[in-house]
Amino acid sequence: MNFTNLAASAFVLTLGVCSTASAQMSGMPAGVKSMGGMLTDSKGMTLYTFDKDTAGKSNCNGQCLVNWPALIADGNAKAMGDWTVVTRDDGSKQWALKGMPLYTFIQDKKPGDMVGEGKGGVWHMAKL
Repeated sequence: MNFTNLAASAFVLTLGVCSTASAQMSGMPAGVKSMGGMLTDSKGMTLYTFDKDTAGKSNCNGQCLVNWPALIADGNAKAMGDWTVVTRDDGSKQWALKGMPLYTFIQDKKPGDMVGEGKGGVWHMAKL
């Protein structure tokens, strides 16, 4: 390997390490963003918690889940800090913050909508 190829390989390796470190340093699942402390999914849709859930357990199923889609975690997702992965009744995985499962709301139509805030007195915007 000549010097040019060695330098290029080192640069690519460094870039990969920096990208991974940057993602880990954010301390949030991929795609989740904080806007002024309010959490959104990868599409900018507001994330919510449900008062009827308990730490580590989603109680939103059936029609509730149709109206309040879960923030799905892929099969390789791992807990990190305050972020955990909840196994739903159907076996799928869902992201949770401090044990509380996270959802979006079907009536939020565009990024930044917060129609679900306070809905039924049991739905609240997720915040850091």
